[in-house]
Amino acid sequence: MPTQKNIASISATDDSLRELIKEILAKGLETEVEPRAYSHEQVLEVVSRLQALQPEDYINKLIIAGFTPNPYTSGDDKDDKQACETCMYFLVHRRFCELPEIMLPVEENWSCRLWRI
Repeated sequence: MPTQKNIASISATDDSLRELIKEILAKGLETEVEPRAYSHEQVLEVVSRLQALQPEDYINKLIIAGFTPNPYTSGDDKDDKQACETCMYFLVHRRFCELPEIMLPVEENWSCRLWRI
């Protein structure tokens, strides 16, 4: 699996960084998928942890934000899927998360615990 040092050394375009992130997630990076950040306090806790990271600390961003390579479902309602493509921070044409604390290229079907309608 790529290391933080390897990733930081890449002068990555969105596409190459997205592919590297896809590889990291596919290899089973354990991320903090739950608890989901639904309350204001939970959002602030996750965001403050993300703000403490260096912008190029991609692996820890993925871990703290709870990224998954598939849409999140609560289990109770299989039709209630949380995916990047339905998040308010998702830039459709760029396939990019513009949440200031994340700022990463993403895939439409990925998810994180800061997902918002």
